[in-house]
Amino acid sequence: MSSSQFLKRRNALWQRLRELLAEDDSANSPEFEAALLELSELIGWERTRVLAGLGLTEMELLEDQP
Repeated sequence: MSSSQFLKRRNALWQRLRELLAEDDSANSPEFEAALLELSELIGWERTRVLAGLGLTEMELLEDQP
């Protein structure tokens, strides 16, 4: 993957995660989890660090679950 492709994919994943957060209950959706995992693997960050980049903690996600 070229650096340009990497940056485009990374930015698209961050954007998608922010969009899903703006939707009701989407932070606990399979789509959110898949995007979170893909971004985490792409940039080499642990899940908690990606969540922190979104202004979230694991506990906040768990509290929002029904």
